[in-house]
Amino acid sequence: MKNQTFAYDIILSPVITEKSTNLSGLNKITFKVSKTASKTLIKKSIEKLYKVNVIKVNTLLSKDRFKTVRGKIAKKSGYKKAIITLKEGQSIDIAAGI
Repeated sequence: MKNQTFAYDIILSPVITEKSTNLSGLNKITFKVSKTASKTLIKKSIEKLYKVNVIKVNTLLSKDRFKTVRGKIAKKSGYKKAIITLKEGQSIDIAAGI
């Protein structure tokens, strides 16, 4: 049971945008992941949670941004995003959620 909760700590949420929806036609799914997660940990977590075969994992970091809100400077924290490429013929139902 501990490994299951560990996988939920790595995979935070799916990213549902217009760009990530277009990537789903190419068997690519986008997730927001923990900043400390490596590609191998992300791969193992996805395979454990969704029972699919992962071919490739691409990651990118979104940097912190500063915005002006009501005349004051506010910080919007960054995050790490992972684009998962699945084996041909497999899919993940994002609408079901984690």
